[in-house]
Order: sequence, then structure tokens, then C-alpha cells
Amino acid sequence: MKKVTGVGGIFIKCDDPDKMKDWYRDNLGFDTNEYGAMFESRNSENTDLKDYLQWSTFDKKSKYFDPSKAQFMVNYRVHDLVSLEKELRAAGFTICDEIETFEYGKFLHIMDPEGNKIELWEPTENPF
Repeated sequence: MKKVTGVGGIFIKCDDPDKMKDWYRDNLGFDTNEYGAMFESRNSENTDLKDYLQWSTFDKKSKYFDPSKAQFMVNYRVHDLVSLEKELRAAGFTICDEIETFEYGKFLHIMDPEGNKIELWEPTENPF
């Protein structure tokens, strides 16, 4: 079974998320908005489809990364989140929540062996 198909997002904690977004915009040319910046690429298996990578800043006090103590979180695109969740549960992985479904895809959070929270995302065909 195909599992991770790519990186879907990079999220970092900051003292001042807006100032950090501005810094990346002004110094590295990020096209930022209220959520951060979105990078588009072509899907390598079907070049008619676009893939997206979301880069976002979060307040250092955000609980969204909990229970991880890390200052970052990576979002990975996956092929079949329901099957992958079953496989991860059977293998004894720490699952942080239940699968949530939104118009742009399904999400689940797990922990890696060193306590870093990982976001798994099964995007819809045209998420944005």
C-alpha cells in the first residue's frame, strides 16, 4: 500500500508569527497571506494535477502541536488515510486524535518515536 506521497506542509512556532511571515516575505520572497504561504507543484504521477505545500507560522504558545514539545510540525500527504490509520493503530503507534474530514481532505495526527507530532493529510482531488 502506498503511504506517504509527499510533504503537504511545514509549520513552525514563533514568538511573533506575523513578524516572521513578513520577514520571509520581505527577505525570501514568500507570497504570504493570513495562513502563511502556499507552494504549488505538479503531481509527479499525474502532471495534470497540482500538489500543494502549506508553510505556516504559529504562536509559540499554540497548543496545536501538543503533546509534542517541538517547535515545528510536518504535514505529510498520504494516499489512503483510513487504511493507514488501521495499520498504524495495529502497530501500536500513538494516535493523537480521530480522522477529521474537511472540504480539502482528511487529517490525522500521530507521534513519531521521539515525540514529534506529525500531521497526515489525504487531500481531495482539488483541495484549493
